[in-house]
Amino acid sequence: MRGIPFMALIFAALIPAAAAAASAPKASGDGPFWTGRPDAAGFARMEEARIERAKQAVAKVLAVKGKRTIENTLRPYDDAFLELDAAGSQASLIENVHPDSATRTTAEEISRKVAAYGSELALNRALYDALAAVDLTGADAETRFYVEKDLRDFRLAGVDKDDATRKKIQSLREELVKIGQEFDRNIRDDVRTVTATPAELDGLPADYIASHKPGPDGKVSINTTYPDYIPVMSYAKSEDLRKRLFMEYQNRAYPKNVEVLNRLIATRHELALLLGYPDWADYVTANKMVGSAKNVRTFIDKIVAASGTKAEKDYEVLLGRKRRDVAGATAVNLWEQSYWSDMVKRTEYDFDAQAVRPYFAYPKVKQGILDLTSTLFGVSFKRVDAPVWHPAVECYEMYEGGKLTGRFYLDMHPRANKYNHAAQFDVRTGVAGRQIPEATLVCNFPGGTAGDPGLMEHDDVETFLHEFGHLLHTLFAGGHKWVGIGGIRTEHDFVEAPSQMLEEWAWDPVTLATFAKHHQTGEAIPATLVKQMKQANEFGKGIQVRRQMVYADLSLSIYDQDPKAVDPTAMMKSLVEKYQPFPFVDGTHFECAFGHLDGYSAVYYTYMWSLVIAKDMFSQFDPNHMLDPTTAIRYRKTVLAPGGSKPAAKLVEDFLGRPFSFDAYERWLNREEEAKATMKQASP
Repeated sequence: MRGIPFMALIFAALIPAAAAAASAPKASGDGPFWTGRPDAAGFARMEEARIERAKQAVAKVLAVKGKRTIENTLRPYDDAFLELDAAGSQASLIENVHPDSATRTTAEEISRKVAAYGSELALNRALYDALAAVDLTGADAETRFYVEKDLRDFRLAGVDKDDATRKKIQSLREELVKIGQEFDRNIRDDVRTVTATPAELDGLPADYIASHKPGPDGKVSINTTYPDYIPVMSYAKSEDLRKRLFMEYQNRAYPKNVEVLNRLIATRHELALLLGYPDWADYVTANKMVGSAKNVRTFIDKIVAASGTKAEKDYEVLLGRKRRDVAGATAVNLWEQSYWSDMVKRTEYDFDAQAVRPYFAYPKVKQGILDLTSTLFGVSFKRVDAPVWHPAVECYEMYEGGKLTGRFYLDMHPRANKYNHAAQFDVRTGVAGRQIPEATLVCNFPGGTAGDPGLMEHDDVETFLHEFGHLLHTLFAGGHKWVGIGGIRTEHDFVEAPSQMLEEWAWDPVTLATFAKHHQTGEAIPATLVKQMKQANEFGKGIQVRRQMVYADLSLSIYDQDPKAVDPTAMMKSLVEKYQPFPFVDGTHFECAFGHLDGYSAVYYTYMWSLVIAKDMFSQFDPNHMLDPTTAIRYRKTVLAPGGSKPAAKLVEDFLGRPFSFDAYERWLNREEEAKATMKQASP
């Protein structure tokens, strides 16, 4: 689900918008950023040189005498953030993926240095005054928007405070980077394992069982990474195995992150007070589409109200299905949700999720997504032999009209000490005439080892498309003349919308038939099977939305009040009981591994906010001609390519021809109920 690297999100609160959501390297070339395959010392030299170049560019800005122009002030200002943002984004990637611990540690140190200098610049009154004095007479709209946005973010950063306050602000920001790194490191490092007997694997796919051979003690080891965890929770008949693995998964980074999270919350609150806001939630939403924490609360309440009836009906069906096998059952537990949901889909919708897995071998899915997006958006992709940080990583280049326009890396399978979720990490922002964009997908999908076909769940296919949506956004928005408005620099509560919309193609039978081929027979996935899958997917939507509201409310609630009143574990229990029909599982501490509490802080609501927009944007596409590039090209030009050169609401309005609305989302949420009502009316 996550698409923006956590350091980029931290930067959004630390330094002006010029370095808020993407990245950029030195402007001297378009070569792969990992050229030379630097060791820890080499990586440090490379990124420290960027920081030094940023300092030189800032000195050039401050040395100007007389009239300030775009050329003598805005150009070197943008150059500074081009270098600084590159260093931060590349350090963020390497600290999360590099196999060498010394290099990861060095990358963390670079991240702190970048953040410290970025914070210093955000509080530099002379730099702010220099930017404010630039003569914009005759400047184009993008340049004007860039300057206005950055001046606003300077003020949000606290540039207008007194010297003592600015010094304290900078100290707190530097401390927040350290705390955030510790929080994320504890999650990344805590991969837990349970053991099971071969008999307890009953119900799991044959390829899963084949890849989990018993050890010398006769036991099978299963860990908490996605390729291990998700199949067990969905298919294992052994409730004991599911519960044991669930407890380990829900307690990752516990107890280490209990104290770390408390520090994170308290430090952010202290910073918000210094900046003149009542709490962190109000501060961090000030430059979002939503505008305020109060509006977030209103939005959450609206989604909760819209999903209530659906969630209740979903749970009644789940419990009823369990009672058919477990007489007298009074509740469905959270470790049973996926299992009984799968059983409902089998018995009520005649759909077996395992039946589609043979059609989703990772290599074919990968190529299928490359071909799909090439068709839709008028570009081509070519795999190239480029320097990478691990042998499993692949590099591709994007071409349009025979011209190289972007480069990206795929780091797609689990390994020790690697980021264990799914995200796009920026590498550099493209700048017209100067450098192409570079980015990386970091995921944890099946496959990647000899003899393993890498059979994916359909959810994995959706995730792949989601993250690829972020990647395309970064690449297509890399053609502006200023790094400060290129890449994914829209408001944070819009960044998920393009990715969520691209997920729609995972449900189109015509699209799937182009790449979803049985890994043994080569047969294309039958359209009837896709139809069954789509119908079955309508089940459980209310419960899923409510779970997202648990996360959104937790994210908001730990940051919209005095930290002394905040107990994240107690809040999690209260919110599960408030929004979901499942009993809370005592002894779990999901909040300790909820990485969004660092990177997204109070704004996890953005996933659902963006989904509302995504459903509305998708209404412009013809569902019967999903491979027709006509609308996709218009969408690319009006929504993706502008990057951060306009307010997000304006981008959406340019595409829709009107402001976005809640209507399409509500139709999506209630689609199954509407279909049932139509069928009932049509019956004699």
